[in-house]
Amino acid sequence: MDKFTFFDLRVYQEAKELVKSVYLFLDKFPKYETYALGDQLRRAVTSVPSNIAEGSGRFSIKEKIHFIEIAYGSLTEILCQLDIVHDLNYITDEEFANEKERINVIGKQLSGLRASFQNQLETR
Repeated sequence: MDKFTFFDLRVYQEAKELVKSVYLFLDKFPKYETYALGDQLRRAVTSVPSNIAEGSGRFSIKEKIHFIEIAYGSLTEILCQLDIVHDLNYITDEEFANEKERINVIGKQLSGLRASFQNQLETR
């Protein structure tokens, strides 16, 4: 049995898919964006699965909630950055719509996970 349970979380798996998709977009960015918007987006998108994993390794439910909230904040940052990237025509309307939908799904999953932890905290 694997002691790192975050691998089994659907939200973690979805967040990793978002990482892959954003990294493919980054290949299409102009070179001058490599160390500007590209780096910011890279940090934000890897933050989501990283914080899900880190939170799952915490023993305190309050800490688990905290890391889920950080992941959610990073998710909103990604949406903002993809909106900017879309405005700059680095990604198409369809690509933006697809990633926006994926982000909405991940956001709902994170909200559900947070609510589950909050419920555990309140029933103690």
